[in-house]
Amino acid sequence: MDSFGERLRGRIDERGPLCVGIDPSADVLSAWSRSDSVEGLEFVARATLDAVSSVVAAVKVQVGFFERFASSGLQVLERVLRDAAAADVLVIADAKRGDVVTTNEGYARAWLGEGSPLAADAVTVSPYLGLDSLEPFFRLAVATGRGVFVLASTSNPEGRSFQLARTGDDDTVEASVLRRVSDLNRRAGPGLGPFGAVVGATRERPHFALADLSGPYLVPGVGVQGASAADVGRLFSGCPRGSVLASVSRAVANAGPEPRALRDAAQRWRDQLNDAL
Repeated sequence: MDSFGERLRGRIDERGPLCVGIDPSADVLSAWSRSDSVEGLEFVARATLDAVSSVVAAVKVQVGFFERFASSGLQVLERVLRDAAAADVLVIADAKRGDVVTTNEGYARAWLGEGSPLAADAVTVSPYLGLDSLEPFFRLAVATGRGVFVLASTSNPEGRSFQLARTGDDDTVEASVLRRVSDLNRRAGPGLGPFGAVVGATRERPHFALADLSGPYLVPGVGVQGASAADVGRLFSGCPRGSVLASVSRAVANAGPEPRALRDAAQRWRDQLNDAL
C-alpha cells in the first residue's frame, strides 16, 4: 500500500500543487446570496467541489463550519466526502484534533478509520498535548494508507509567540515539531511518508531544513491572508517536487458562486503555484 505522501505526490504531479479550501462560513454564504442555513452550507460546499475538482490535487474541508450546524452539518460533510471520493479528489479534514491518547483513539477512528462516514484522506492535528499523544492518529494512518498533518508553524499571527517559544533544548517549538515529524516519516519507510506538517506561507523560514521532512507540507496563508505563489516557492525552495500543497480558500470562494468563475480562479492559482514550485 502506498503511503499518503506518495499518493499525494502522484496527484500533485498530475494536477498541480493546489488545494482549495471549502470554508462555507456565514460570510461566504451571504456573499453567495445564500441563507445562513444547512441548505446554504450544502450549496456552497458541493458547488465549490464540483467547480474545482478537475484542477486541484485535493480539497480541504474546514470542519468547524459544518459542526456549527450540529448533526445536520455533519451529514452535509459526509455527503461532501462521498462526492469527493466519487470525483477522485483527495480530502483533508481540517479538524485540528488533539487530546490525550485515550481521547485521540476516538478522534482517530472518526477521521481516519475504515468504515467511518467521516473518514478523510488526511486530517489536521494539534501537537500541543505532546507528539506522543497523537500516536493513535499515526498508527491508524499507516494501517489505512491515510495521512496526518501536524500543526507546526501556522499562518495566524496569534500562534507565533507559542510556536517560537524555546524548549528545554533551546529549540523553538515549531522546529521541534518538524524534527519529530521527520523522524516519524523516516521510521515509516522510504518515499514520501504519511506524516505531514502545516507551515504557513506568511511565516519566516523555521530553524529546520524544510527539505528534510520526508513528508508533505500543507501550506495555508495563500491569497487573502497575504502570501503569493512566489512566497510559497521561496519558502519551500529545495523541497522535493510534489511535497508541497498550497491551500487557497477565500481567494477562490470570492470568485463564486458562478462555477466557471470558481474554476478559473482555481486554475489561475494552480498555474501560478506550478510556476513557483
